[in-house]
Amino acid sequence: QVQLVESGGGWVQAGDSLRVSCVASGRTFSNYDMGWFRQAPGKEREFVAAISWSGDNTYYADSVKGRFTISRDNAKYTMYLQMNSLKPEDTAVYYCAGKTRYYGSVYSRTNYTYWGQGTQVTVSS
Repeated sequence: QVQLVESGGGWVQAGDSLRVSCVASGRTFSNYDMGWFRQAPGKEREFVAAISWSGDNTYYADSVKGRFTISRDNAKYTMYLQMNSLKPEDTAVYYCAGKTRYYGSVYSRTNYTYWGQGTQVTVSS
């Protein structure tokens, strides 16, 4: 199975940029669609962005569209989320996830089987 480990979270001010990374174990990383979800205290985990296994297709939540960019480097078994123009409402634990349900929507967390431990992103104003 795939193990995912996030890193790169931190404490920044509004308007700053941050890039979080997700490193996957194993050699089947490129077989999965991947996604980023986030969860703020007291709220449900929500979709942020997703990327197809080939990297050709990307998807974004409306709240981050135009500010965040998802990418992946299969040779390095790594997925990235570049976050620009960060806002306080972006504060959350960001989770890397691997999707194993082929026909499932990339927007639904129920279609993702593998999850990282999360990395905290805190944006102050």
